[in-house]
Amino acid sequence: MDARRARSSGRVTPAAELAVAVASGVAVTAGTFLVVGFSPRWVVVGIAQTVLLALPDAALAAGIQGFGSTAQPLLVAGAAGLSVALFAALAWLARRIGRTADRERAEAVFLVGTLQALAAFLLSVAPVAAVVGGAFGAAVVGLAGGVATGTGDVSRARRGLLRSAGVAATAVGLAGAGPLARAVGGGGNDSDGTEPVDPDPLVERLLAVAADRSFDLAGAEPLVSESFYVVDKNAADPRVDPETWSLRVTGAVEEEIEVDLGAVESRSAEHRFVTLRCVGDKVNGRKADTAVWTGIPVADLLEEAGVRPDSCCVMLRAADDYYEEFPLSALREGLLAYGMNGRPLPRQHGAPVRALIPGHWGEINVKWLTEIEILEEEATGYWEERGWHGTGPVSTVAKLHHVETADGTVSVGGHAYAGTRGVSAVEVSTDGGDTWSEADLTDRLPGPTPADADPDDAEAVGGAAGDAWRGWRYEYEADDEHEVVVRAVEADGTVQPAAERDPYPRGASGRASRTVRP
Repeated sequence: MDARRARSSGRVTPAAELAVAVASGVAVTAGTFLVVGFSPRWVVVGIAQTVLLALPDAALAAGIQGFGSTAQPLLVAGAAGLSVALFAALAWLARRIGRTADRERAEAVFLVGTLQALAAFLLSVAPVAAVVGGAFGAAVVGLAGGVATGTGDVSRARRGLLRSAGVAATAVGLAGAGPLARAVGGGGNDSDGTEPVDPDPLVERLLAVAADRSFDLAGAEPLVSESFYVVDKNAADPRVDPETWSLRVTGAVEEEIEVDLGAVESRSAEHRFVTLRCVGDKVNGRKADTAVWTGIPVADLLEEAGVRPDSCCVMLRAADDYYEEFPLSALREGLLAYGMNGRPLPRQHGAPVRALIPGHWGEINVKWLTEIEILEEEATGYWEERGWHGTGPVSTVAKLHHVETADGTVSVGGHAYAGTRGVSAVEVSTDGGDTWSEADLTDRLPGPTPADADPDDAEAVGGAAGDAWRGWRYEYEADDEHEVVVRAVEADGTVQPAAERDPYPRGASGRASRTVRP
């Protein structure tokens, strides 16, 4: 019997074929992560972004509303499964081609690695990651030994499967080494805002003031949120190098200007308490939070560039190719923020610089900001092209996140937010909306505070915050099951409307309610 017939006489079980292919897919997925980390260049993120682009607008809107903050992790998890399946299929296909063409095992292994590396490059445009991933995937197949050659030797096949699993496990283990992934993948600011920094006494004082004014309510955030919501269009946030970052002011201006991070940070800065709320937030959802932000007024740059009088609008553009358009008047009171709660702005919140636009839905508070383009005519932004219309002021809301009962006493509470219109009262109904009582409100948070102010003056320098929520609480006696409804009252006496509206497309409206069983 010649060598060719000998090679083809063995029998490979389907289970063994599948095991080797899946191990190879895992190895490629992990190997590419080893080089680039959790970034837009990882193959899993490439798949996730492709899925997002392919989704119909209605499905995307339903996902944002239905899954909330879990939508992105679920998307990435699903994309990881697709990645493993894709590279496993390529490994299986390459091995089939190798056997059909009667290639030597080394040639078949090379074919596996080549196909996987090519696919990885097309998904990530990261050549080093693609080569490393393909090498790991090919190594899994090559070390399968008896499984790959079809010798039919059970013990040899078992050893081959163990070697394959070992390579895949090694790839996963190395990919999990965060420091290695960051060292090799680098590429810019990977800060999460938690690295050690010298505390700013003024910010520390402002945070202490907020803590003192907060109500201690289980289930509700204090006035400065401990866990700030994150929503954007990305499966993985971009890494923007602060050393090379710059911001341009272009369009209908007398002179286009460009500033780097050093130039921004060298200007007179201020600290502001600002609340952000996502247009996809439900009436009683949790996509609204507050922080102390540090930055410079946008007006400084607009004045320097010289905005032409025939301008109407502005388009903000970001490093992740995001863009949003809204009226120029809303931008003039905005802030270019580079700090959050006394630390450098975290990557997930738009490092190195983001925009904060007072009283407007979160979608125009653009993160990873790179360009301010002044427009003479209205244009369409990223989410507007997908059916959303969240470029206007936020709607007024009172959240009902805290409910506790003990010995016939009921305690309810939460937050109220009305953008720059301000909240003057929160009213609570314990009979489903027939009668109303006024709740206790937290004192307003301090207003904009110059960064060079004396920390001892932090509570008085800036007056009251013009774009921050207030906490509320209400206690009463009750023995029977009942429905609690809450509503906010704006500073001019306007009462939060009762008419219900889903978040899509213009933001939710209505009143939060809970059935309470003492």
